[in-house]
Amino acid sequence: MNLRKKQLSAALLSSMLVASLLVGCDKEEATPSASSTSGEPTSTSIVAASPSPEVRPVITDPASTAVLVNKEYALPDDYSPDDLVYPDVPFLFKEKIEKRMMRKEAAAALEKLFAAAKQDGIYLAGVSAYRSHATQTAVFNRYVEKDGEEKAKTYSAVPGHSEHETGLAIDVSGSDGKFAAEPGFADTPEAEWLAAHATEYGFIIRYPEGKEAITGYTYEAWHLRYVGEEISKEIGEKGITLEEYYGTVPVSSGS
Repeated sequence: MNLRKKQLSAALLSSMLVASLLVGCDKEEATPSASSTSGEPTSTSIVAASPSPEVRPVITDPASTAVLVNKEYALPDDYSPDDLVYPDVPFLFKEKIEKRMMRKEAAAALEKLFAAAKQDGIYLAGVSAYRSHATQTAVFNRYVEKDGEEKAKTYSAVPGHSEHETGLAIDVSGSDGKFAAEPGFADTPEAEWLAAHATEYGFIIRYPEGKEAITGYTYEAWHLRYVGEEISKEIGEKGITLEEYYGTVPVSSGS
């Protein structure tokens, strides 16, 4: 009888130990949920949480295709691209002059863009691409004489602050030259095609409608800027500007 009692006692003790371990396991599994209510991260909350906005340093290196040039950020005074070429696309003029050139990578992308547009029955032509610092100075001064400095700054860049000086920007039009670098271009089939497809080839509409307070310039449906396909697609998908891509402070149109 004593042996029988000892066996029963041992069995009872074993059962109590197992139950205690199970309760302990339940408490450990419940701990993350309890801690999450007190602000502590949990494995579940980390997976479900939205990623933090990416912080991007503004690229000011003029050699980069992602360089930001605007009213806040200027190019070096002596900057001149060292890889300018003539893209094999039609322009509104025949001469091989300065404003027909672009940087090599941008020129190759432009050729693909023009070819794709042609396949869709859209015939584009270049109006003005690269401008040297001296040329931009002359262009800006001409606009100042015409409209005054304050108004000129809403549609033309102060020398050193023009994307045309990077060799990565180009103004385009239809092959007939109608509405070349004019507001009316926005209502053309060419502008509609560019708005829908430019980002597929690494270009963005640099000064989009409704973003004047951010870019500092009036809407220009004809002004394309090469930034590379990765950046252009993100900008296109989000409907943002290059300033917003970098998270910079909006630019005043009058600055």
